[in-house]
Amino acid sequence: MSGARDAVARALNALGTGACLADERGAIVAVNTRGEQLLARTAAELVGQDAHDLLHRTSRGEPVPRAQCRIRAGILAGRTQQGCDEWLERGDGTLLPVAWLSTPCDIGLSPSATLVLFHSSGRSGRPAQRPPAGGRLSELERLALLAETTTLLTSTLDIHEALRRLVRLVLPRLADWAVIDLIQEQGEVWRFAVAHAERGTVVFRDDLQGPMPPVPQDSPMPLSRALRGVASSLAGPETYQGPPDSGIAVEQRNLFEATGMHAAVLVPLRSLHQVLGALTLGRADQPERFTASEVALLEDIARRASLALENARLYQRQRKVAETMQRHLLPRLPHTPGRDMTVRYLPAPDASEVGGDWYDAFTLPDGALALAIGDVVGHDLDAAAGMAQLRNMLRAYALSQRKPPSKVVEWLDQATREIAEVSIATLVLARMTEDAAGRCELSWTNAGHPPPLLVTREGVARYLTGGHGILLGVAPDHVRPDATAELPPGATLVLYTDGLVESHRHGLDEGMNRLRRHAAALAQRPLESFTDQLLARARPPDNDDDVALLAVRLAGQAAG
Repeated sequence: MSGARDAVARALNALGTGACLADERGAIVAVNTRGEQLLARTAAELVGQDAHDLLHRTSRGEPVPRAQCRIRAGILAGRTQQGCDEWLERGDGTLLPVAWLSTPCDIGLSPSATLVLFHSSGRSGRPAQRPPAGGRLSELERLALLAETTTLLTSTLDIHEALRRLVRLVLPRLADWAVIDLIQEQGEVWRFAVAHAERGTVVFRDDLQGPMPPVPQDSPMPLSRALRGVASSLAGPETYQGPPDSGIAVEQRNLFEATGMHAAVLVPLRSLHQVLGALTLGRADQPERFTASEVALLEDIARRASLALENARLYQRQRKVAETMQRHLLPRLPHTPGRDMTVRYLPAPDASEVGGDWYDAFTLPDGALALAIGDVVGHDLDAAAGMAQLRNMLRAYALSQRKPPSKVVEWLDQATREIAEVSIATLVLARMTEDAAGRCELSWTNAGHPPPLLVTREGVARYLTGGHGILLGVAPDHVRPDATAELPPGATLVLYTDGLVESHRHGLDEGMNRLRRHAAALAQRPLESFTDQLLARARPPDNDDDVALLAVRLAGQAAG
């Protein structure tokens, strides 16, 4: 990979104009020396950054709405485009007028890359000029800003990310400062963000953020009114010069003193059902006061932000309820002498915290330890319900019949199609026993599931591929095989679901090889650390499935 990067760097530097490579998201992955010179920015300052957010500006130095950016449109569309009316912000804050061409290319470093060539089309280094008050945004720019607000805020269900996007949308287009106060579900007020636009970037002031006093119910002061959802208000430092009527008024006076704002507008963040908080925009560096049209624009932005915020809160409540349900569906581990056990369950990133991955471990009547790992297709409540049915039936069969794992799964297979609400499922059922000499033996059967992984304390890792049969529910009369293996002292047995090894970008063999190598390298870590590090290292970055993992470690010495 380093050789490919070196080749790309040489090719870019051979070009006689500024050049950069952007990935499919618009992030810069490489830039040549001429590009660094034109932009007055080093490669370290450019690589990894969103090209649009970092560089693209209007002729007045304002951020370009994403919907209007032709360079970004070319990158996302994957087609060749060119133009000559774009402005890029250099590292010293000046503007560079450029002519440009973008075209898709295959460089082997990214699944989809775009080459952007650019050169100065006029006198470079012109200082950015801000438009006068009252004409800060044209009608087209206002509509584009509202459209971008809707797109960006409704494309995430993470509350914090949505509010950070809101701050970056309004700064520095509409003001120098942005303040967001949120009403928590318990009714407490939290100053979520105090942000300042500084030289094209947004800086958050952690020292001005944090808990706020309660909202007074009869205060006429602007923030108190906004947090009660009453109305929007204009304010300045003079608003808070008199005796404060509440703790919030004291905090507001401190805010104006710390930020130097001479003018501010405060609007409620209010959904159809409740008041969520307040948004404040303030001006300190810009001398203009807010106009009525700007207040109306901000109220429209706040309405859209409130809808996105309420949706995000509802989604998080759903996730919390679902997570609690999942936690109660999955069992606790038994305590068994001579063995340590631990489990991990990671939900699918885009699901509602529930899914069909499951595990189980319980002691059988003859003293053997039963271990199970399985996967019911789906990431919803139906999958979770099917998982619970399957696990409960498996435990009932295993506890009531002293049979090898294959016979238990055969009975389960016959019952699955008739009783359980399960369409497709896989599982491994294992039985761990110990003889009088302390030797440990594992017998298991595998119904279409990824094979267990055995790791010795010396770091030898191998998959237990025996006992493999077809998925559950496909052929209920199918005779299933058993397999056995002796487990050496100090060994670790890892049962896992396919979310730990499957990737959209790489084959299953590569994922299993990665898991095996990392498990071998971690063999002498304590079991909890072994499990955490294995998840962190082996789980593919593009994984979008839930993951269950059950690890069992034997005592270091067999009985004499």
